[in-house]
Amino acid sequence: MKKILVTGGAGYIGSHCVVELVKSGFQPIIIDDFSNASPATLQNVFDLCGREIPVITGDCSDEVLLRTVFKAHEFEGVIHFAAFKAVGESVEHPIKYYQNNLNGVLSVVKMMEEFGVQKLVFSSSCTVYGTPTGSVKVTEETPLGVPNSPYGWTKLMAEQIIKDVAKNGKIKAVLLRYFNPIGAHESGKIGELPVGVPNNIVPYMTQTAAGIREQLTVFGSDYQTTDGTCLRDFIHVTDLAIAHIAAINLELDKEIEIINIGTGKGTSVLELISAFEEVTGKSLNWKFGPRRAGDVEAIFAEVEKAHKILNWSAKRGVKKAIEDSWRWEQYRLKHEVV
Repeated sequence: MKKILVTGGAGYIGSHCVVELVKSGFQPIIIDDFSNASPATLQNVFDLCGREIPVITGDCSDEVLLRTVFKAHEFEGVIHFAAFKAVGESVEHPIKYYQNNLNGVLSVVKMMEEFGVQKLVFSSSCTVYGTPTGSVKVTEETPLGVPNSPYGWTKLMAEQIIKDVAKNGKIKAVLLRYFNPIGAHESGKIGELPVGVPNNIVPYMTQTAAGIREQLTVFGSDYQTTDGTCLRDFIHVTDLAIAHIAAINLELDKEIEIINIGTGKGTSVLELISAFEEVTGKSLNWKFGPRRAGDVEAIFAEVEKAHKILNWSAKRGVKKAIEDSWRWEQYRLKHEVV
């Protein structure tokens, strides 16, 4: 059974990826420092996997720890999720983001070189495109822009680090530039579990509907979109996890492959709220607030390359993602998962 190191494997996207790896016949090994994940969700991950998964508690930028992990396991590849990921927080705490996100990727690729592990799937982001000029539907050939946040810069810089390291032929990488993950596992047993106040809209919506948060704020009402709110490409987290399985299985004939992962469709914030109210039957208490630093007005993916290279496409829509997120929120509250 091929072993895959999953950094940040206890987090939101990482945990869903671990479940899909097991379904696909891999043996994931998780490393996570639980700075933005809860150990309480791991048993549910194990239940969905049908067995316990090895978990190493620690920071993947710790080279001493990472070297011990690489010595103990012969890895087929690495899927690197571990990073701070809130745009707004990165504007407020840029040093925290640069230190964590860049040191993590540097340590991982260094260990891969040292131990002869070639295949890397990197969790990148559409933030590397900055604010698109011309079409808001971006392809992999769309010129990279000026990221609107330190978070975006860390993804752009990490991509460059990986590209430079790959030039020596010791690693090959798939850079997955994905858009806006939402949703939860259809079982309702795992989902997004933010530490403290959510930075992402869907968990804030579910917590508002559940009475945990008083009111949802929609940041900005005067964008040049159809309804004045930001337009995003919201992708179900399970579809996103499956894309990572396709990427780790990809036989690379070149050093770097860059692929957008999204639905190819844009949904505004107000459209998302409307869909939430329709699916859940809950009326959301929300208000408009000022624009938030770092937010891009409108962006969504051209996904033809993902279809062609990975034989992958998104199967689950926004309403399915909301349905699963609400199921997870109810499960979380019932079982006191925090």
